[in-house]
Amino acid sequence: MYTFIMSFPIIFLVLIVLFASLKVVQEYERGVVFFLGRFVGVRGPGLIILVPFLEQMRKVALRTITMGIPSQKIITKDNVSIDIAAVAYYHIVNPEKAVVAIDDVYSAVNQISQTTVRNVVGQFTLDELLSQTTKINQHIQKVIDTHTEPWGVQVTVVEIKDIALPDNMQRAMAKEAEAERERRAKVVAAEGEYQSAQKLAEAADVISSHPVALQLRTLQTMAEISVEKNSTIIFPAQFMTTVQEAIKSIEKTAK
Repeated sequence: MYTFIMSFPIIFLVLIVLFASLKVVQEYERGVVFFLGRFVGVRGPGLIILVPFLEQMRKVALRTITMGIPSQKIITKDNVSIDIAAVAYYHIVNPEKAVVAIDDVYSAVNQISQTTVRNVVGQFTLDELLSQTTKINQHIQKVIDTHTEPWGVQVTVVEIKDIALPDNMQRAMAKEAEAERERRAKVVAAEGEYQSAQKLAEAADVISSHPVALQLRTLQTMAEISVEKNSTIIFPAQFMTTVQEAIKSIEKTAK
C-alpha cells in the first residue's frame, strides 16, 4: 500500500506527459513539427505523437481564407482620387514555408494585398478601371500570388467590390451619361428622318411615272378622313382640276 502511494505521483506525472505528447490535427489542418528547434516534417491529419519536451508542433489551416482588403484612397493615372475596397481569397499550399519562411503569414498577405491594389489601380485611368474591372482583378491576383508564392500561399481570386467616387466626379459622369443619351436619341431621330426622306423620294419617283397613282392616293386619304366622321372635308386643288378634266373628257365623248 505504501509503495502504491509513493508511485502514484510518478504515474500521474507519466500520464500528464503522455497526454501532452498526444495532439489531434483536423482534416483541414497540418502540423509543422520541430525537433529541438529544427524542422523535421509535416504531419496530419489525425492523432500525432510528439516526443515530450523535445518536439513542438504548430498547426496550419489549409482552408480557403476570405480576406477583406480595407478601403483606401488611390489616385488613378488620370489624377482622380477614389476609394477602393476589395476582397481576396487564398489558401496555404505549403505549411512548412508558411511557418518557416515568414513570421505572420496572414498579416503579410493582408499588407502585400493592400499595397498591390494601390500600385496596380494607380496604373489605370478611371474609365479603364470601370470598364476593365475583370482584367484588373486578374492582374492584381497574379501580382499578389507572385509575392506570396515563397511563403507557401496561393492567391486564387481578387475582386474589387466597391469604388467610391467624389461627389463632383459623380455629377460630371451623370452629365456625361445624359449628354451621351441625348446624342444617341438625336442620331436615331436623324436616321429616321433620313430613311423617311429616302422613302418619300422613291414614292415621288413612282408617282411621277404613274400620275393615276396620285389620284388613288388622294381618294385613299379622303376615305381615311371620312372614317373619322369629320364635318368638313378639304379637297386638294389638284384633285378638283383632275375632276374637271374628267368631266370635259366625258362631254367631248358624248358629242
